[in-house]
Amino acid sequence: MKQALRSGIALGATVLGLTLPLAVQAGSKPDNYADRPEAQALYETLEAEGFERDYLRSVLNDAEQQESILKAMSRPAEKRLTWGEYRNIFIQPKRIERGVAFWQKHEDTLARAEAEFGVPAEVIVAIIGVETHYGRIMGNYRVLDALATLGFDYPRRSEFFLGQLEDYLRMTREESIEPGTLKGSYAGAMGFGQFIPSSFRHYAIDFDGDGKRNIWSNPVDAIGSVANYFAEHDWKTGEPVRANVVMGTPADPEWINAGLKPEVTLAQWRERDIRTHKGLDMAQPATLMRLEMADGDHYWFGLHNFYVITRYNHSRLYGMAVYELSQAIAEARNSN
Repeated sequence: MKQALRSGIALGATVLGLTLPLAVQAGSKPDNYADRPEAQALYETLEAEGFERDYLRSVLNDAEQQESILKAMSRPAEKRLTWGEYRNIFIQPKRIERGVAFWQKHEDTLARAEAEFGVPAEVIVAIIGVETHYGRIMGNYRVLDALATLGFDYPRRSEFFLGQLEDYLRMTREESIEPGTLKGSYAGAMGFGQFIPSSFRHYAIDFDGDGKRNIWSNPVDAIGSVANYFAEHDWKTGEPVRANVVMGTPADPEWINAGLKPEVTLAQWRERDIRTHKGLDMAQPATLMRLEMADGDHYWFGLHNFYVITRYNHSRLYGMAVYELSQAIAEARNSN
């Protein structure tokens, strides 16, 4: 819970109600991406940065449309599951147990990341646990295919993904990587922490000092990069993530799940007869969330650091999963 969505890093959207290109509708191989009209703007942008058109055309010639990616984009878990259903995917004994093992294996690196960036080790571990089950599931699509498919054949988000394709080409040149070799998710997210290309270029770091930013097979760089991502998005060290809610009177429906960014202070919520436990700074903003579970609706305040988590994937379900997994891992580790 980077993006998503979960920032956003893991992405969700829908193709329902849109008219897709005939090639996609029929399931046949699309015309060559290198010859698409949309490719011309990409060529011109990157040629101005020193790329050769022949090279760019050869890369796009190699890209293949993946219809399964378009289907996957129509049914993201964050859009179709309740909080209770979503929670059951991530807050489970095996993922908690493996989180503790990952922490123990990389204890020194996590301690260094926490000291340098101010982000709790358990939050870093939980992000990697939610995103890739600690590196076990990093995605099997070629990143080139994913970004080309979504950039050229997914009208709803084509501008965004064509931009990611441009950043991917910049990234592979900067890192001396062949564009056709990297694999990731159906949305083009990569490595232990599932960074999309723009996030990699802005936030990935060389945390072990070997001169490379390797988030695919080097957990040290991946840990440092996740911590840096949160620090750059203004994680506030030592501050809470969420707070409980005590309803004095029923909340106006317009106040609930109105947005991820906190804008109403806890003092203002108290004036609305919606309170939380004592000891918190009443001047801090909070967003009121209603989350559905099998036993009914649960209400929480999302605070600033909760909002920071959702910069990774823009979903309150994702933010809650990361936070609760982080707490479960920390508790299990401390009890060992």
